[in-house]
Amino acid sequence: MTAPRDDSAARPPRWPPAGRPRHGRHGQGTSRGPRTPAVVGAAYAATTLLTAVAIGWTAWTGVAEPATAAAFGALVTVGEATRIPLPGDREAAPLATAGALAYALLGETDGSRTSHGVLQVVAVVVVAAALGRFARALPCARRAVPRAADAGDARSPDHAARRVLAVAFAATCFQPLHNSGLLVRFLDPGPLYALFLFALLALTALCDAVLAAVLATARTGHPFTPVLRDELRALATIGSAVCAGGVVMALAVGVAGLWALPVFSLPLLLTQASFRRHAAIRATYRQTIASLARATEVAGYTPAGHARRVTALSREVGRELGMAQRELLLLEYAALMHDIGQLSLVDPVPGGATEPLASGEQRRIALLGGVVVRQTGVPAEVAVIVESQADPYREQPLAGRIVRAVNAYEDLTGGSAALERRLAAVERLRLSTARDYDPAVVRALTRVLARGGAGGPPGGNGR
Repeated sequence: MTAPRDDSAARPPRWPPAGRPRHGRHGQGTSRGPRTPAVVGAAYAATTLLTAVAIGWTAWTGVAEPATAAAFGALVTVGEATRIPLPGDREAAPLATAGALAYALLGETDGSRTSHGVLQVVAVVVVAAALGRFARALPCARRAVPRAADAGDARSPDHAARRVLAVAFAATCFQPLHNSGLLVRFLDPGPLYALFLFALLALTALCDAVLAAVLATARTGHPFTPVLRDELRALATIGSAVCAGGVVMALAVGVAGLWALPVFSLPLLLTQASFRRHAAIRATYRQTIASLARATEVAGYTPAGHARRVTALSREVGRELGMAQRELLLLEYAALMHDIGQLSLVDPVPGGATEPLASGEQRRIALLGGVVVRQTGVPAEVAVIVESQADPYREQPLAGRIVRAVNAYEDLTGGSAALERRLAAVERLRLSTARDYDPAVVRALTRVLARGGAGGPPGGNGR
């Protein structure tokens, strides 16, 4: 809300990094777009090779136990067609994942030993998932899916690669041991056998969480530890239900046959329906808050798109500083509504910047903004963030420090893509870290802009 003031000297920011193209035609960068990181490319290459080998081998040798393969394939298809969005740009298909893992751990059907191997498991899961995604793309299916689910489609290749690698890992750990008879010899069907399956799926889920964190870190440049922490937290919720469902389905089909699949899929169907309803409510809630935040733009108090730009850049800075998913959600709400108190002004402040106002007036606007925020039903922490915008940064929570620095950067650039103006804005922030802006936040903002995050410098990989 406040414009930066020169309080101390600091070195100019080293941005853009050496070797990065600076200018292009009409102020645009000369890069050809974001490149796929090497780690992500390696994961995609391994997935593609494994898929090609699995499908080719299965087509050459034929499908073992076609009825079993068709039943589990249909389960994966239905689950993939109805996958759901989760907080933090995640997607989940609990029914499809549990079905795929159950097929990987399937050793018997109605008391008869199965003969499918690792490659057939991968082939069936890949083909079924592709059919599910095709079904989900149909117009009738898209109308039934929350619009928020489309946000995760950009990362669909990551989800597909992780699904294939996770299923291949579980099948590789189980199928050779079972087909060789070692599991039956050392772990007779009973509690130890079930415990082994749970342990194997827990290890598979842990490896998948690590892979997800590695891919996300390689793609975004965010710190690995907080990203892995968020993946493990997500694993402790819906991941536990998926692992339990996969083990139960594998054991039930081994005893009762394929008729057990629809029976033991019902709990996961109910879980998926609950998550879908939660996702739709959360999307509607966010749209309501975003519409409320646009009131300052419609009334002419802030420039068009100001709240949206501040929110996007604030989230990137929050991720850079290792904030958890819940903290990022609070940060997003606060960034959307950080200027809502300006509606109390009789006349709009030019450009939406409140720096010309007296400190008492700035404080009054912040407090009025907090009052409005409390009426929206968001958590009380959001109102505290908004109310503290006029305070020295040492008295603000981390989310408040981020919103304040990003808002000042946006005020100084005015949404301009000119590199010189962006460099000058960052320098002004660095010179004002004695009282107004947290140095750690400014450094994180500089790193995000250097990567081109959330509409960074020309030539970056902005979105």
